[in-house]
Amino acid sequence: MIPKPKVMLSREQIAARVAELGAQITSDYRDRPLVLVPILKGSFLFAADLARAIDLVDVRIDFLGLRSYGSGVETSGVVQITYDLGAPIEDQDVLIVEDIVDTGLSMRYLLDNLATRRPRSVKICSLLHKPARTRAKIDIDYLGFTIEDKFVVGYGLDYAEKFRNLPFIGVIES
Repeated sequence: MIPKPKVMLSREQIAARVAELGAQITSDYRDRPLVLVPILKGSFLFAADLARAIDLVDVRIDFLGLRSYGSGVETSGVVQITYDLGAPIEDQDVLIVEDIVDTGLSMRYLLDNLATRRPRSVKICSLLHKPARTRAKIDIDYLGFTIEDKFVVGYGLDYAEKFRNLPFIGVIES
């Protein structure tokens, strides 16, 4: 049996940072249409809270699914699109909403893929960044928290599809 995760970032810490990110994004995109692209499945809770924290009228939300982990705790290194955008993004400002950037390999793949669709701009908003695992340098435009190299769950992040529903970011300690 997997033990209950120990809290790394509380619900309150996350909510405060999401509000700050939403205010920053609102300021940066004032009077410009924005396409939010949450990456499924891990960022869905973060993206929902972030979308409500962005005070813009012209926001479209579309989803994209990626997989590189399977059911383990280590990336496979092979990135697959499991769910693609429902509408074109050509000449639009796109904000990718990600749960965590660790190796950067999935994000590099995604940025290269989206570039072929000719958006006006693409920026990244990630709740978490784990720089100790970086294999591909990625510029994160809006960052929630930098964390140490631990496997984290909760607030959308999972271990074998479990723990996504936790209201905090936690670490499973053995």
